[in-house]
Amino acid sequence: MMKLIACNANRPLAEAIADHLDCPLTDAEVKNFADNEIFVRINENVRGEDVFVIQSTSRPANDNLMELLICIDALRRASAARITAVIPYFGYARQDRKTDGRTPISAKLVANLISASGADRVLTMDLHAGQIQGFFDIPTDNMVALPVMVDDVRRRMDKDNLMVVSPDVGGVVRARSFAKRIGADLAIVDKRRPEAGKSEVMNIIGDVSGRRCILVDDICDSGGTLCNAAAALKEEGAISVSAYITHGVLSNNAVGRIDKSEMDELVICNTILPSDEDVKSKKLRVLSVAPLLGEAIRRIANNESVSKLFD
Repeated sequence: MMKLIACNANRPLAEAIADHLDCPLTDAEVKNFADNEIFVRINENVRGEDVFVIQSTSRPANDNLMELLICIDALRRASAARITAVIPYFGYARQDRKTDGRTPISAKLVANLISASGADRVLTMDLHAGQIQGFFDIPTDNMVALPVMVDDVRRRMDKDNLMVVSPDVGGVVRARSFAKRIGADLAIVDKRRPEAGKSEVMNIIGDVSGRRCILVDDICDSGGTLCNAAAALKEEGAISVSAYITHGVLSNNAVGRIDKSEMDELVICNTILPSDEDVKSKKLRVLSVAPLLGEAIRRIANNESVSKLFD
């Protein structure tokens, strides 16, 4: 039998997944002691059960990661038959390689911690770098939010004059796949980073004049890259600029920055719970990936193919 457990990072998403599966969330306590140590108690019998722990490791990343690890440990000690860590947003994914001397590969460390805590498999979405799947020594399914985004574009936009734009060279594969699905052309923003967290647009590769542009990326953190790209696209004659992003990290007043930018709309998925202040923005819209994750959970529980969900 399947059991769903929600930690505290994104309970609304967990509840939406539970509604989709028509499976109530398991009664569990995930709280802090006075000194902020994390305590977990599972209030239902999980012996021999197939358990899915739903927890994004978003801000506060360390607290949410520890909640996940301690919950998995509690389930392992309670004799759950199989424990799947459902991590809609995998934090530390941007630290996936040594970028300088004497620096860590934190994504690998976090993968080791999740495996060591007792997880049997991982279900995540749009890893920042696909090779992070190989950091885990347990089965890992990396879902993509592309079907949800493409469906939204098809319902809301006329495909005439659409141009999908990758905000950097590294995102070309994702943008090309998006463009192919909606039958649009592809452009690329050539940028450089003078320092961490800052970007400068150098060139636009492709003719965007008179086109309605859709920026596609996996993460929006400070929003600087998207705002600079939107301004550059408008300067090159783009009619409108929207952005479809899987993970809305939205740090350092990113939404306020986007509200003042040339961007017409920012569409994010609910892998990370947006703040109450952010959702007030008229330029921000949120898509739910609960049905997609819920279907993946159902297929894993029934030992069915998950790869069909990528179509």
